[in-house]
Amino acid sequence: MTVYEAEVPGVGHKFELELGDEERLIVIIHHDGKREIYLRPGKNQDSEKLFSLTGKLARQLGSILEGAYFQPVEMDDIQVPLGEAIIEWTDVDPSAPLIGQSLQEATIRERTGVSIMAIQRGEETIANPQPDTTIKANDVLVSLGTRDEQQQFAELVDSGSDGT
Repeated sequence: MTVYEAEVPGVGHKFELELGDEERLIVIIHHDGKREIYLRPGKNQDSEKLFSLTGKLARQLGSILEGAYFQPVEMDDIQVPLGEAIIEWTDVDPSAPLIGQSLQEATIRERTGVSIMAIQRGEETIANPQPDTTIKANDVLVSLGTRDEQQQFAELVDSGSDGT
């Protein structure tokens, strides 16, 4: 991300952050501490004011964005001792073609390469489900596989939801 900084005479400083597709987030910090946040959707378009913050609120928001209160897991940067494998949670839509099939009948591992490690069914968690465990609507299937395998699995689960 590129950040441009400029002094605004008599006002303060302006920072422009490139967001992509010519979209920019503009932050103006006034000499009195007030912050104004604008969004410019395109190169030749007018900026729209989103909101203003006091200095104190801006610092609180900044600390939240920085992760001082909650540190999410950045999936692209995660390092786990599973090699190239990752764990995913996949919702089973009521129109999914796998509904009513047992894990053995669905041949998920043979078709996609992922292994089903658990099934979340409402409040119940079925850990290490048996081959005869039936897949039901609204189940959440917890699977282990590479990114490519997980993508194939997601496509398999969704293959009937659009009428195909």
